Amino acid sequence: MNALSKARSAYSAVKSPIRTSKDMEYETIAHVTRKMIVAARRGKGGFSELAQALNDNNKLWRIFAADLASVDNPLPQDLKTDLSDLATFTRQHTSKVLQRKAHVGPLVEINTAIMRGLRSGAT
Repeated sequence: MNALSKARSAYSAVKSPIRTSKDMEYETIAHVTRKMIVAARRGKGGFSELAQALNDNNKLWRIFAADLASVDNPLPQDLKTDLSDLATFTRQHTSKVLQRKAHVGPLVEINTAIMRGLRSGAT
């Protein structure tokens, strides 16, 4: 292998796409949402797994709420208000699911809608 072919192979090795913060946010939400769906499908036998997934989802939404409250957050105020309301709903609904008084479906729907927004390029 000569120097030219070594140079070509070294520079061509960087083929992985650059991940943006939206991509990482999407992946994190998707991971937590998958965990909720899988656990819910297991029924009563998956309740402890569901509880852990709900805890992860709650942590995620607490992070979102803190970010939304930051003065440095560039999102439009209307969107920040709507997302803050979703964070509140998520916390309250999670409590009901853990008490076995509600189903996880609305939480999955919310996360799915957020993922669609991230993929559509919406801010």
